[in-house]
Amino acid sequence: MFLILVSFLSKIALDPLIDYVNNLQALSKETLHELNIPISTIKMNSQMIKKQLNDVKSLKRLNRIDTACEMLQLRYNELDYMIRTQSMQEIKEDFDLAVLLQERIEFLRPIYTQVIFNLDLESTQLFNDKRGLSKVIDNLIDNAVKYSPNSNKIDIYLRNNELHIQDYGKGMDEVELLHMFNEYYQGNENIKGFGIGLSLVKRFCDKRGIHLKIESQKDVGTSVKLNFKQ
Repeated sequence: MFLILVSFLSKIALDPLIDYVNNLQALSKETLHELNIPISTIKMNSQMIKKQLNDVKSLKRLNRIDTACEMLQLRYNELDYMIRTQSMQEIKEDFDLAVLLQERIEFLRPIYTQVIFNLDLESTQLFNDKRGLSKVIDNLIDNAVKYSPNSNKIDIYLRNNELHIQDYGKGMDEVELLHMFNEYYQGNENIKGFGIGLSLVKRFCDKRGIHLKIESQKDVGTSVKLNFKQ
């Protein structure tokens, strides 16, 4: 009788919370859909106006609008990804990892203008979480740049279903390698960040069946390998 009573009271307590979460998810999806319309409208009209303009100042203003719109598009994609992940929707798709890497590098070049990216990419077809993997790639490249203040070179290879990102920066000693996947751990407190990047990368790889391997040597650099072999 006691267990039945506890179960009944728990249901009464949880039902409003479940309804609230369901309503919040529904509202998020509706809001996200409505956001996509003005973003698409801005993009389309900006492209049409550009075709009719020759004035340099006006074109620069339009480019700033395009940049802001692209930032909104990124936030839209991240929210869409988060909602789909929380609702346990299937988010795998077919794509070429080499093409995705090229896209991410082109996006990151204007941010890391001082960095030379040496690319050797072999076409690699995957059926996986493309958006999540994009975030993983961005995170790994961001780490490689941040921890290589005295080097401007990053090598990125993709061969035989394995992605290899090599930097020539500070590297990590044995103690740092032991703790690198711990949340909020930072080997260098002078470098901006929250110490959550590699822990998120590790969780994503474990969940998606990607073998992650990191090798590093102090004052030589760090090598990150993602193996996508089934």
